[in-house]
Amino acid sequence: MTVTWEEAGWDRVAPGVGRCRLPGWDCTVGLVVGADRVLVVDAGSSLAEGALLRARAEEVAGGRVTDLALTHAHFDHVFGAAAFPGAEVYGAVGLETVPAEELRADAVRHGLAAEEAAEAARRLVRPGHLVSGERTLDLGGGLRVLLANVGPGHTAHDLAVLVPGSPETVFCGDLVEESGEPQAGPDAVPARWPAALDRLLALGGEDARYVPGHGAVVDAAYVRAQRDALAARYGG
Repeated sequence: MTVTWEEAGWDRVAPGVGRCRLPGWDCTVGLVVGADRVLVVDAGSSLAEGALLRARAEEVAGGRVTDLALTHAHFDHVFGAAAFPGAEVYGAVGLETVPAEELRADAVRHGLAAEEAAEAARRLVRPGHLVSGERTLDLGGGLRVLLANVGPGHTAHDLAVLVPGSPETVFCGDLVEESGEPQAGPDAVPARWPAALDRLLALGGEDARYVPGHGAVVDAAYVRAQRDALAARYGG
């Protein structure tokens, strides 16, 4: 028996499209429900969080999650992936090379319990489908989602997800952040981040809703302002 999006903990962004903000690191996860397939965007920060997300998604969809898109290789976005058994997993080319030990150490530094981090790293899921340019994912009923490798920027391997509709929705990963300043860690490519946001804006256009990796849904003007601020700070 299905429940409403709100009852399952999802905020509706557009018809068939939702997102939820997770506690702890305020990471945003996306959900896209088609007639035949169900896509989740990012997997949460631990196996337990991933299992909760899968359960919430399947409550709404009335069926199992068939596809999982990982926007980039940071622990708060990928450590829950093993909780989606049988899902087809997508990521930008290069995401599969990020060492599990690096992710584990970063998770512990940020406050994830050492035992949870070790288990998630041990069971880390590598994408079976690597996106070098763009790839279309047919969810059925005429809903064709676009996966686009738009990086580097926040990391060397950034994937965006464009969902057509009224309005269109773009899941940005941490290329866009709303609840804090964009974070340029040691794996960022800051000089090329503005160009990645140009590609993101070209995908979605002026009327799309842009879902950041952390924070509230924003519009194109917000993304453009963040792009200009990054260009002023880092060049590009």
